[in-house]
Amino acid sequence: MDCQARRDAPYCHKQFYLTEKADPMPLTTEGSLNGLTQWLEVNPVATLIIDAEHRVTHWNPACAALTGISAKQMIGCAEPWRAFYPSPRPILADLVVDSAPAKVVEQYYPGKYRRLEPEDAVYEAEDFFPACGNGGRWLFFSAAPIRNAAGKIIGAIETLQDVSERRCAEAALRDSEAYLAQIVDGSSVATLVIDAGHRVTHWNRACEAMTGTLASDVIGTNGQWKAFYPSKRPIMADLVLDDASENAIDRLYHGRFRPSLLIPGGYEAEDFFPHFGDSGRWLFFTAAPLRNGKGELVGAIETLQDVSERRWAEEALRESEERYRCLSQTDSLTGLYNSRYLHERLPGELERATRYGRPLSLLVLDCDNFKSINDCYGHLEGDKVLQNLAEVIRHCLRRSDSAFRYGGEEFVVLLPEADTAAAQAFAERLRSMFAAQETISPGGERICCTVSIGVARHLPSDTESSLIRRADDACYAAKQQGKNCVVLAGSTS
Repeated sequence: MDCQARRDAPYCHKQFYLTEKADPMPLTTEGSLNGLTQWLEVNPVATLIIDAEHRVTHWNPACAALTGISAKQMIGCAEPWRAFYPSPRPILADLVVDSAPAKVVEQYYPGKYRRLEPEDAVYEAEDFFPACGNGGRWLFFSAAPIRNAAGKIIGAIETLQDVSERRCAEAALRDSEAYLAQIVDGSSVATLVIDAGHRVTHWNRACEAMTGTLASDVIGTNGQWKAFYPSKRPIMADLVLDDASENAIDRLYHGRFRPSLLIPGGYEAEDFFPHFGDSGRWLFFTAAPLRNGKGELVGAIETLQDVSERRWAEEALRESEERYRCLSQTDSLTGLYNSRYLHERLPGELERATRYGRPLSLLVLDCDNFKSINDCYGHLEGDKVLQNLAEVIRHCLRRSDSAFRYGGEEFVVLLPEADTAAAQAFAERLRSMFAAQETISPGGERICCTVSIGVARHLPSDTESSLIRRADDACYAAKQQGKNCVVLAGSTS
């Protein structure tokens, strides 16, 4: 029972003495309580006084208003219980007058009272009185003895206050909290709530299932982080409760969060939690502030959803798209880019070279006498020769270079930032490396092949077609000069 708020009510827990010049006189002696009587008349707190014979001597207007019984009906009556109970029983003031032991008081007010002064009969209590008012009232009441100069109890004073509104508000709050708890616990979305001290107040069943942490292990503690992280750090709800800046949130959820579009001060994020499940889980989580009626921040709520299946499906889709992109750009036999991708890539390189005045060279390579290799050893062995050539090309490429199978046994190499001298050196290195390569046939024969290479440096007037054509013409010129050589475009004209 919470009586703290009313400890200072008039006559709540004070002892009263009547000082007389002669022997103690009855409580009702005229003049001895005249001042008290006048004060009680204007006192807004319902107050009654009984004498040593349990007769009502004072019943102020506030008491009449509270009980609906007038002072005329009660004063002189030795049955004050009639104003509060349907059958005879002592009120708290009666027990004080009788100096009743604690076990007797407990019998009438079980768990509803407390003794304020251990050495004396001063009590306060709170109870429901169904006969008071329409539908009953909750009353907070206190009683203290009245003593004469010799210290003898000659009566008792009792004050009463209607606390029905507070009790109804408390009951409504309890109902509201129970209702909220049922909503949170019954939700299939994992939900947790923390209070202003970052202590967990709600941790629903879905949250237990997701995290593997029981509500009983975390409610009332600040250990919410243990369910999500291997070392202590704030969860999103903690950051929202602290009204953390976006920079502070970004340090923990870099690039994986955004402010809520619906709730001011709220955030949502998506992150991977490696110790969830067998191989980790992706969670989408939101956190929002909780405010009281005054708008003060009193807590935060966080919801979590397992989005692993979606993330893995998206990853599989990206991988599939990447594989498709690679297949659409790559020659299946050699692993180099195909001619389709050359025509996608070359216009951009030409524009960059023209705009910034940077060098760009293009090589056309063609295997020498390749038809005779196919005729003599078969197409499978011919394919092996092309694969060996592709491997040599890859070995010679810089990071910025690109190689393409242009068609059949013809290849193209694109060399950004390479002038004529650099392109010619590249072509010579490639030519000599491939000439030294051998392909072993199933019969153990050594198949050797060479390439003829044409080199063309981009000119400001070049188009995609003209650059390739000039390099192709130079390759044809290399064939005419005996094969297995490099010819620069324009050097034979």
